[in-house]
Amino acid sequence: MLAPMAGGPSTPELAAAVSAAGGLGFLAAGYLDAADLADRIVRTRALLFDSDRGALPFGVNLFVPGAPTPAEHFAPYLERLGREFPLGEARFDTDDWDAKLDALVADPVAVASFTFGCPSAREIDRLRSVGTESWVTVTSVGEARTAIEAGADVLIAQGAEAGGHRATFVDRPADDAADPLSTLALLQLLTAATDHPVVAAGGLATGAGIAAVLAAGAAAAQLGTAFLNCPEAGTAQLHRDALVIDAPTMLTRAFSGRRARGLRNRFILDHPDAPAAYPEIHYATGPLRKQARAAGNADAVNLWAGQTHTLTSAVPAADLVRSLSAETKNALKLALSRTIQDC
Repeated sequence: MLAPMAGGPSTPELAAAVSAAGGLGFLAAGYLDAADLADRIVRTRALLFDSDRGALPFGVNLFVPGAPTPAEHFAPYLERLGREFPLGEARFDTDDWDAKLDALVADPVAVASFTFGCPSAREIDRLRSVGTESWVTVTSVGEARTAIEAGADVLIAQGAEAGGHRATFVDRPADDAADPLSTLALLQLLTAATDHPVVAAGGLATGAGIAAVLAAGAAAAQLGTAFLNCPEAGTAQLHRDALVIDAPTMLTRAFSGRRARGLRNRFILDHPDAPAAYPEIHYATGPLRKQARAAGNADAVNLWAGQTHTLTSAVPAADLVRSLSAETKNALKLALSRTIQDC
């Protein structure tokens, strides 16, 4: 599975290439309005039309809206930033949630996945009525139970290794002291707690890694960072160049007001106390991030990436899917043959 990567990397061309090669491509709907999403769905479907195989499946990912953050919680942080950087309006919105759900009901896709929370049972039932499955991204057993109770068809287990935003339902600074669960640890906990299919996500970049989570009980593997350097991705050149550098990643709220994993840079290190205020801080820092990209300043822009980012390669997405599939099969065969020999 292709992980949805909002903010630029996700394109109809990338999603279509993954699905056409035998994977499951995803469009990221985050930060788009409903009209733009509807247009991208049409473009993706056109790219995936196959006279022999018919309509090939793909999915769409939506951000579940939270609640506004009181201004006093983030105003001091933005005041400090504003002395050095250009800032935009610190505003709250629901990411056009209702209109996007309407768009998915009007023009259904195979799968709708969700990040930052769980849709209501009524909303899941509405999507199910038009043939769309609901897959909810979770980071704990508690979130998984909430998703199952709401009627989720599949759980996506996002481990701490994953690049980009943490999918936690509620981003609480009080929880920062607790280590987030790794992909393999979360996968084992979820498969022990439920019979629901679980997709493993986070830190997966090779066939051996995919084979490992499949052997541990995952129904599928979701990869995002691995596709960032593919030519079909809308990844900025500044971001592409940084991915291949052997640099550490870390979690930060500095750019968006929500914990996310990216390549460590000066801006992240200079703002370790960024408050939890999403999407207000995301919108406020938009101009400074845009300016940094234009100037080629990698120290003042969010470079979201997972912990295995140096394993990315600039190959077409379809070739990457096929090579990962072959590597996975070989890794599973090798593990099986060793098991047989040991017996």
